[in-house]
Amino acid sequence: MTLNIGTIDRILRVLLGSLLIIWVIIGGPLWAWLGAVLVATGLVKFCPAYAIFGIKTSKTKG
Repeated sequence: MTLNIGTIDRILRVLLGSLLIIWVIIGGPLWAWLGAVLVATGLVKFCPAYAIFGIKTSKTKG
């Protein structure tokens, strides 16, 4: 598993994901639980969708 998420991308994923989770907890729509996916991919620095499409925001080689 090659890391494919850069620092700015990670920060945005964790922040947006956290906001979506908070939104669903306070009564938002159930689809907002997808924020958990954003948080998880941000924390592990790997996005399966990025891997499928060959996208890489990380500056590391590998």
